[in-house]
Amino acid sequence: QVQLVESGGGLVQAGGSLRLSCAAGGIIFSIKTMYWYRQAPGKQRELVASITSGGSTNYGDSVKGRFTISRDNAKNTVSLQMNSLKPEDTAVYYCGVTLQNNYYWGQGTQVTVSS
Repeated sequence: QVQLVESGGGLVQAGGSLRLSCAAGGIIFSIKTMYWYRQAPGKQRELVASITSGGSTNYGDSVKGRFTISRDNAKNTVSLQMNSLKPEDTAVYYCGVTLQNNYYWGQGTQVTVSS
């Protein structure tokens, strides 16, 4: 059974930083591309960042230069370091992975950035 558990969300002022973590289980973590998505009320889920098994990264245009995705295969963990946060970054952030051509998501963690 796929298990994804996000943590690290919270309240922060604009310009501040947060670090999100996702603990994964039920998958062979080291061979999987991992994803961070976010969803704000009334908006569709958007890609924030991804990282392949080989460490290649990709970022959404709105977060390039501010967010960094990383992984620790020994701990089955993927992280998202978020710097220079803006109010428009406010959303629920989800960790994701694909298995058998389907996406699996964690419960999400709320990030709120005040102006």
